[in-house]
Amino acid sequence: MYNLIIYLYLMGVAIASLFNEKVRKMWRGEREAFSILREKVDPNARYVWVHAASLGEFEQGRPLMEQIRCDHPEYKILLTFFSPSGYEVRKNYAGADIICYLPLDTITNARRFLRLIRPEIAFFIKYEFWYNYLHILKHRHVPVYSVSSIFREGQVFFRWYGWQYGRVLRCFTHFFVQNEISKTLLERIHLNNVTITGDTRFDRVLQIKDQAKQLPIVEKFVGDCPNVFVAGSSWPPDEAIFIPYFKEKMSSRDSAQQWKLVIAPHVIGDDHLKQIEKLLEGLKVVRYTEAEKDESLVENADVLIINCFGLLSSIYHYGTVTYVGGGFGVGIHNVLEAAVWSKPVFIGPNNQKFQEAQELKAAGGCLEIGNYDDFERQMNHFCQDAKSLEEAGCHAGNYVQQRAGATRDILAYVKL
Repeated sequence: MYNLIIYLYLMGVAIASLFNEKVRKMWRGEREAFSILREKVDPNARYVWVHAASLGEFEQGRPLMEQIRCDHPEYKILLTFFSPSGYEVRKNYAGADIICYLPLDTITNARRFLRLIRPEIAFFIKYEFWYNYLHILKHRHVPVYSVSSIFREGQVFFRWYGWQYGRVLRCFTHFFVQNEISKTLLERIHLNNVTITGDTRFDRVLQIKDQAKQLPIVEKFVGDCPNVFVAGSSWPPDEAIFIPYFKEKMSSRDSAQQWKLVIAPHVIGDDHLKQIEKLLEGLKVVRYTEAEKDESLVENADVLIINCFGLLSSIYHYGTVTYVGGGFGVGIHNVLEAAVWSKPVFIGPNNQKFQEAQELKAAGGCLEIGNYDDFERQMNHFCQDAKSLEEAGCHAGNYVQQRAGATRDILAYVKL
């Protein structure tokens, strides 16, 4: 049944690639993977294979790859992606020796792929459970580890009808899971090769913090302003809440409540940027790419719009309070990148499936809002009570620091 579904999916992807650019990149990339492997694989090398579905999983696997490269230079690293959103962004990542798409999980593809690579060990990040690849790896006695995985009651593995597909879990040598619930669910189906190590993303955001860029344009924009609100990965429903609040504050020019606003929208197309600028009419607004040509533009500006990628994780450093978007639609983006700087984090209500958000809320470093009134009430509280703002930031930073170390624990268990 699984293989039939895969072949039907393959047909669907082929058809969809005619109409969708993202699907077309994936379709083309999967077909080109074998050419890349034939060209780049060193038949005398020893390979560690790391598979990440997309960019988020890559960030979880990155600390692992970099530590392996540091501690075990005798290995080469193969990194594979399923999604274009991962591959297209990280195809030139220097921490891996070979980077390509993972060919779709047919029996033929899995056999060809593994004959070319002959990995000595494999790491599958978080939600990756490819039936044919995993069964062939097990047959070849290749150790396979599930990293930063998280399991929920409703997943097919734990349903009465999912027993056949659930056999794929028995192909793993060991599971390094994020929480106690995941461990309990696996034990319920008689899988005891489980260790709770937490999430390697905590290690990654600490790395990012240590490697943060200095941003002269942002520093010049902030100047000596005592309060800066940084909104990251924002969408229109997010902007409809925080922009009116700060527009009112900035328009009043109350020196006791002076704020500057940095907005890094998730979509940086011109239409969205113009929509944001319209909401900010009456204030001095500068786009980052404009300031790159003339830094004087940010002098006395009220709002800086980050209309380029790659800066957000460093920009959070300049904030007094932060906001992570997506919670009124697709689901929140990366709250850890903001929290690691010991800044309180606002998020929207769509955050139930994000364990780190739930834990960060419980720790007091993250505040959920459902509407403008929620945001106004909490922001006014921070403005009037500096101690509560400082405490919320400390809770956020401590939460991240206390959960670091998953990479170390995983590699202490794995024998390379």
